Amino acid sequence: MPIHGLPSSQEPIKPAHFDIEQVIRPNILTLHPYRCARDDYKEGILLDANENALGHSLSTQDSPNDDPTLDLDLHRYPDPSHDPIKERIAALRSISGVDHIFLGVGSDEVIDLLMRVCVAPGKERILITPPTYGMYSVCAQVNDVGVVKCPLELSGQAGEGGTDGRFSLKVDEVKKKIDADPSIKLVFLCSPGNPTGTSIALESIKSILDYKNFKGIVVVDEAYVDFVGEETSTVSLVKDYANLCVMQTFSKSFGLAAIRLGIAIAQPPLIQILTNTKAPYNISTPTAHLALSAMSPSSLVTMRNKIETLKTSRNALLTSLAGLAHLGLGLSIGSNDANFVMVPILSRDGTRPDNVRSQKIYKSLAEDNGVVVRFRGNEPGCEACLRITVGSEEENAVVIRKLELVLSEL
Repeated sequence: MPIHGLPSSQEPIKPAHFDIEQVIRPNILTLHPYRCARDDYKEGILLDANENALGHSLSTQDSPNDDPTLDLDLHRYPDPSHDPIKERIAALRSISGVDHIFLGVGSDEVIDLLMRVCVAPGKERILITPPTYGMYSVCAQVNDVGVVKCPLELSGQAGEGGTDGRFSLKVDEVKKKIDADPSIKLVFLCSPGNPTGTSIALESIKSILDYKNFKGIVVVDEAYVDFVGEETSTVSLVKDYANLCVMQTFSKSFGLAAIRLGIAIAQPPLIQILTNTKAPYNISTPTAHLALSAMSPSSLVTMRNKIETLKTSRNALLTSLAGLAHLGLGLSIGSNDANFVMVPILSRDGTRPDNVRSQKIYKSLAEDNGVVVRFRGNEPGCEACLRITVGSEEENAVVIRKLELVLSEL
């Protein structure tokens, strides 16, 4: 059954055991997407979409004179495809073309769409690897999709990484879960992980992609990949694996969390399915304008410079945190591949992780000291842990000072 809007191709599918038509729900395969006004014509006297021809109603008296959004055609519906953004993403990530890229309202829309197009509600399941990003489970529950859990390796020393260290992927266990439950359609892997900060080895991901018993799609969430290096990215595997979808975002390394722009990178059949299913104008014109600006040559230089600054600050923060060991602060766990670190709060004698003390310190930092971190102590392998985002140099200094104060008091 041809996918609507997808040109025919004679190239063999790799891996051979994968057939996207067996993964996508039948009602989605037959879906004819909504035809929006800007699909056919984008120029001329546009009287086809029932827009307000008199323009937007934003008062210049209440807005800064240099507000660039006021010069955009805000009374017009946005471009439904945003190819200029995709072209810059393709160049940045060394992707062969815009037909390999989908744009969503944050990665969360991509997660939700993947479940809606691949997983039958009430019948089929996804697999996640705790500790991991919480939205996979939330979206699954919203879509009435079952969740199979296969925890990461929870033992080992901090920062070992690789294929067998702490928070590495237990490949054989994932395969056993797949063998035991043929209804698993999506495997979600977060690399670098949230909250683990540890990258999953490419060999481990390839092992799942190559596993003939798994007929579904491996989704790799790379929200933090720029903080560890493109050499760890699974984007390089997309050309060889039709059963791979890589998610990235403008929220982290680009510093544009407010514009809510996520990216899916995959082979054209899956991208076309997502495009057919999305809302007609899911990416707003202001969001597109800012995203395009963020990928100009000068902006990319700024982005990379800020990444290096944050990595340097991350190392300095880890050193400062280690200096609080005498107050019952444990060494960071995970490989610290992201823009955050995770440290356990120990009992006062330093012998064990102490969840009760950790929660008290978390609340005292926020409510009494104006420092907000994230309590992750209820996640598998993260007992008594606080996740601390790497801030500015000044913010990091305050974190250390306040944490030392609260550790001394509690």
